[in-house]
Amino acid sequence: KRSIHLANVGHKAPIPSGARVGNLLCSSAITGKSPADGTLPADGAAQCANAFANLDALLAAGGATLAHVVRLAVTVNADALRDAVNTQWLARFPDPDDRPARHTTTQALQHGMAVQLEVIAVVG
Repeated sequence: KRSIHLANVGHKAPIPSGARVGNLLCSSAITGKSPADGTLPADGAAQCANAFANLDALLAAGGATLAHVVRLAVTVNADALRDAVNTQWLARFPDPDDRPARHTTTQALQHGMAVQLEVIAVVG
């Protein structure tokens, strides 16, 4: 099956967390919901930590690792969250010569969300 579903952090709409076709894995919006119970913390930095944990889980569920990531799109609702994003980014990609492409935008997000990630990975 090509659809990838993550427990507790999926979407209310009838869409999967991501999809894999062949060696290409793409996500839908990855939110900062708690992977344990699906709640959305009020704190933006906690949402960032959860979003990156959910990214890790999506990659694993799709048979990929961080080494397969070629692009990460980040949307934050406030520029002040860029430091929290960078903390998670540097924890996963510490080598400046071995990082995927990344683009960060700032815009309003729905339902109390502070951050969303979208990933493209090429496996194998």
